[in-house]
Parts: sequence; C-alpha cells; structure tokens
Amino acid sequence: MALNNYIKSGDFKGEKHVPVIEAPAQVAAGEKVKIEVSVGKDIAHPNTTEHHIAWIKLYFIPEGTQLPYEVAAVEFNVHGESPAGANEGPVYSEAEAVVVTSFKQSGKLIAASYCNIHGLWESEEKAIVVA
Repeated sequence: MALNNYIKSGDFKGEKHVPVIEAPAQVAAGEKVKIEVSVGKDIAHPNTTEHHIAWIKLYFIPEGTQLPYEVAAVEFNVHGESPAGANEGPVYSEAEAVVVTSFKQSGKLIAASYCNIHGLWESEEKAIVVA
C-alpha cells in the first residue's frame, strides 16, 4: 500500500494533530523568510512521555512540479522522561519551530508531523508567491 494511505489530514482548528504553517503569502526573491511550524495551535496536543509529537517536517514544492524539497526536519526529543519515571523529567520539548529560508520561485509549503500514538499527519498546502 502507498504511504499516503496512512497519512491523515484535517483542519487544525478541529484536529490537534495537524501541523500548522505560518508564513507570508508573498515574498521577494532571495528574501529571508521566517516560517513557523507547530502542532496544537488551537487545540493543545498532549506532551507526555506516553503521548507526544516526535517531529515535524516542512516541504516546498515549486510551482509547475511535483518534486517536494525537504526544507527542514525538527525532532522533539524530551517529553518528561526521567530515571524517576514517566513525566517526572526536568524538561519537555514543545512541538513548535521557526525555519528561516529564501525562495527563488513560487510554490507551496506542506508540513508533516508524527504523533507516537496516532501516526502521520499532514497540513493543507500553503501557497507562497515570489514577486
């Protein structure tokens, strides 16, 4: 079976697993752009040893192609683990990241995230226009 049979999607306002992309709709060619990716923007996702977001990946697909470029892959590695027990640790990663990039042409951004219990999730496409 194809991988896309296992990737879930939805509206982040009603589904806590869907990654959110926050980026300008238009940028100048070569301009540095901050893109924020996160999970749990409107509905908080648990961040525990037992249930957490392990990573988010951001992809760019140039206009007129179907070739995705992996822009960034961010891992979230601590979720309260400790020798004292689950959720007793001193630090927790949050499923948010800022990526700085630049574009030479227009295209679309897509994000994917992985929940250790509920699997793979993807965002809707977000168009970015290079003017």
